[in-house]
Amino acid sequence: MIHEWMNRRRAVLCSVAFAGLLGASPALAAQEAPDAFIERVSSEVLQRIETDPAIQSGDLARVSAFVEESVMPHVNFERMTASAVGRYWREATAEQRKELMTEFRGLLLRTYAGALSEARGTKLRLKPLRADPSDPEVIVRSELILRGREPIQLDYRLEKDGTGWRIFDLNVLGLWLVDNYRTQFSGIIGSSGIDGLIRTLAEKNRGAGGARS
Repeated sequence: MIHEWMNRRRAVLCSVAFAGLLGASPALAAQEAPDAFIERVSSEVLQRIETDPAIQSGDLARVSAFVEESVMPHVNFERMTASAVGRYWREATAEQRKELMTEFRGLLLRTYAGALSEARGTKLRLKPLRADPSDPEVIVRSELILRGREPIQLDYRLEKDGTGWRIFDLNVLGLWLVDNYRTQFSGIIGSSGIDGLIRTLAEKNRGAGGARS
């Protein structure tokens, strides 16, 4: 099922999965080491969750605004969507690519809205960086510390462009988000085509109360 992986781990993803993405000044973002970037802005996001009752309640409008304004500018979402669609992305028209990105974003927003209330009291513990901070792509490894539960593995794949670091994949409990969706999307495209995947995502988004943007 398309939503199964995110349902099992939605508290993890929504508490800190995109926590390394709140805005910094362009100069600071361009110079910052990837692990320092994650550590700094994770604290900012978790503080926002702790103090915003609407986000805690999973209010879709507030979560959508939060993600669109503070998160998406720091995500290479086209790369994330293209990687999830896999080899079929090359076959998609410009309009199909646009629709895939819209519906995939809606899928993730639905999960955020339903899970942010579970993120209170969460802390992030970084592991030593196993890459040169000057590398254009790195993996930042960490653990989520939740009250009364075992630490949860959470890793980020980041790329650096002219403005700083951007995320393009996440690893929760040993499973990379993009790989998981690629497997699911491939099966749908294989039987119903690219338009079939778009319809499937759209139906799920409409069924959840319209998380589309």
